[in-house]
Order: sequence, then C-alpha cells, then structure tokens
Amino acid sequence: MSGFVSFVGSGPGDPELLTLKAVARLKAADAVLFDDLSSGAILTHAGPGAELVAVGKRAGRPSPKQDHVSRLLVEYAQTGARVVRLKSGDPGIFGRLEEEIIACREAGIGYEVIPGVSSASAAAAAAGIPLTRRLCARRVQYVTGHDIRGALPEGLHMAALADSDATTVVFMPKRTFAELAQGLIAAGLPPQTPALLAENVSHPDQRLLRSTVAGLAAALDASASAAPALILYGPLAGEDA
Repeated sequence: MSGFVSFVGSGPGDPELLTLKAVARLKAADAVLFDDLSSGAILTHAGPGAELVAVGKRAGRPSPKQDHVSRLLVEYAQTGARVVRLKSGDPGIFGRLEEEIIACREAGIGYEVIPGVSSASAAAAAAGIPLTRRLCARRVQYVTGHDIRGALPEGLHMAALADSDATTVVFMPKRTFAELAQGLIAAGLPPQTPALLAENVSHPDQRLLRSTVAGLAAALDASASAAPALILYGPLAGEDA
C-alpha cells in the first residue's frame, strides 16, 4: 500500500498568497509535514483530520536533520496516506526539494510539485518595485547566503554576482552579508549600489529597509535580528513605491 506526496509551496507566509491547488491539497491531506515559515494561519486550510508534523529547519536553532525529514515522508506515504510536504516560498528555491524527491523515488512513491510564490517576488511586490527592467536590470539571479555549515558558500561566481546590471537576490543573507559585500566590492560592484533588506515578508511585522550594499553590510555586521529575511541589490532595489 503506497500513498502520495505533494510538495507544496506555501509562499512567504500570507495565507492569501496560497494557490488554489495548494489549498486543495491541504484540505485533502492525511498528514502535513510543514516548515516553520509555513505554519500559523496557513495550516487552518488543512482538513480537520490531518496530522500536523513540524519539520522546519531554522539557522542557529535545534532542527530535524534532512534525512529524518525524508524518512518521515516515506514512512507516512507507505501507510497509504496523502502527504503534503509544505515548504515555505517556492519548494524548488533553496528548499532541499531534490533530496526529498530522491527519497520518494527510491521508495517507489508517487509525488507532484506545486509551486508557490517565492519570497523574492513577494519582497519586490511589497517594496513596489519590479525585479527586471529593460536595459538596466535585464537579469535576475538568486544565491544563498549560507551553506550547510552556516558559512558563506565557497566558490561563488563573484564576477556574476557583482554585475551592476542585474537584480540579485540573496536568500538567508544576514549572518554572512558583510563578508559577501567585501567580495562583491572587490569584484567591482560599487559600494553605493542600492540594496533592500526585506524581513518577515508578507507578515504583519514585515520590515523593509532601503540602503546600499555597503550600508547594509555595516548594519548587519553590527547587529542582525533573528527574523527571516532576504536582500535584493541592484539598480532597482533603492526605488520607493
């Protein structure tokens, strides 16, 4: 007897940003394995009989190991359950989706991926800016600010990340942005490049801070809150709504 896993993107946290398909899968689920940032009001869409299992991972906090999460997915599905793996943002963007897909494949369990609103898109929307513009922001690139150790990833393509004609979005950036900014400036990015820090995007306590790459690096090096955040930098990041 084998169930089915739906990998569902919950968006940045506002339940109104869930897709209709995401809501339908939540209502039909026997079990929902959810990230920390996919909790709260979003879980009210789960059916009354669904088992809710917290499996979120947050930097600097005790968290389930990835192999444990993957094993839980398989074990629930092997009972015949309809399982929703609820991931914040879009599941395919720095969400370790592939590892969980591989676990399902190896166990012979069917699955689907339902995209969600990325926090990058939500942050730009909250700030009232586009991610692209003809001629001056013709490319968007995403990069993670930390690796599995919590450090700035090695081997980053600094020349590409220092492209002043691109909009760059740094996920999980706060602990390492000061170090990243040093590398960007050394690679030719002007220190005064506009930058936007977006915390708790789409939540009631959302905070948007417009600055520059050098300014944000100094601010975050001195003090950084534990709120989930991302940083956008590039020609459009400093514009007001």
